[in-house]
Amino acid sequence: MLLAVKHSTRYSYEDEARRSTQYIRLTPHTQSQQRTLEWEVRLPEPAVTMVDAFGNLTHVLTLDKPHREIHLLARGSVEVPDVDDGEPAGSVNPMVFLRPTPLTAPDAAIVSFVDPMRVTVRARPLIGLTDLMNAVLERVPTRKGETSATTTAAQAFAHGAGVSQDQSQVFIACCRALAIPARYVSGYAYSPDREHVASHAWAEAWLANRWVAFDVGNARDARGGHIKLAVGLDYLDACPVRGVRLGGGGEELSTEADVRAAR
Repeated sequence: MLLAVKHSTRYSYEDEARRSTQYIRLTPHTQSQQRTLEWEVRLPEPAVTMVDAFGNLTHVLTLDKPHREIHLLARGSVEVPDVDDGEPAGSVNPMVFLRPTPLTAPDAAIVSFVDPMRVTVRARPLIGLTDLMNAVLERVPTRKGETSATTTAAQAFAHGAGVSQDQSQVFIACCRALAIPARYVSGYAYSPDREHVASHAWAEAWLANRWVAFDVGNARDARGGHIKLAVGLDYLDACPVRGVRLGGGGEELSTEADVRAAR
């Protein structure tokens, strides 16, 4: 499937910001499961380009003069597979993704929730984790506006609602509690009846020497329709844009991602 993407992100500040630095992960992840045909990231000023510890292409944008707005635009076309065969390990040892983080640390409630699934996951990992995916969605159904970027997996689980970011981090926390490496993925997900979507998140678990995707929010794998941007231990490692600033006062964020099936 060939997908065309246009993703606009705009930060507007109440007052002038004196200086800001943004870490921008808006370039499709390099892997055998997707092929980038064309892609550009438009920024207000030239940026430093680097590859981070997880292999994500990252633009570091520093604005050292007063500004009240930052506009970022990513656009291009990516070919994604109709069948998800998983992704090999790459340069990072999968065992790194057993490490808990403040956002993904399993608490007693999550451990109690996942403990009855240990036997099935050990005997039939793919079926067991598919059951886990569905159980997480039932326990943390999709409801917007009730969590934030700082919400932990334990908090979202206790609250009983969230968005794809929260569902993915709960799933990751469960996997790590089962001693299965799992990582966070940011990107885009296309659906023919929902073309205008925000950035999406899902998880990948290390099974049979491959990274296998689990899109908890959509209760499915990541075959045709998913474009991977970045991976990491949690949201903070892989989020499309993350930054700091001096000054500016209040902030307003607007973002729109248009993902369409290309001819």
